[in-house]
Amino acid sequence: MRLTEDNKLKRLVVVGDRVLIKLKQANEKTSSGLYLPPGVQEKEKVQQGYIMKAGPGYPIPMHVEEDEPWKEKEENVRYVPLQAKEGDLAIFLLTGAHEVVYEGEKFYIVSQNAILMLEREEEL
Repeated sequence: MRLTEDNKLKRLVVVGDRVLIKLKQANEKTSSGLYLPPGVQEKEKVQQGYIMKAGPGYPIPMHVEEDEPWKEKEENVRYVPLQAKEGDLAIFLLTGAHEVVYEGEKFYIVSQNAILMLEREEEL
């Protein structure tokens, strides 16, 4: 199978309460119209980027009844879903992020508790 822009992230599974973020392009201008060089933006403690993949959420165990030994033991886990969704613009703390390179591109794995704010395009 040949990897393309559309399908290369499909093989990744983000675990738990984490999200995969791609930083906003360094050459994008600020709200006041300034263009900041890449080195300035990457060293900031607070970053912004788009969520490419999101994990299932916070795991909570299912209630298991121990008094029925004939039942098969299944590891059923339910999740409290994340607020963050794919496509959101996330403002996050860089100190809570882990940098990874996948298929030649730099991404950050960020726990939801390191995300300060989300901007979401709502469909009207």
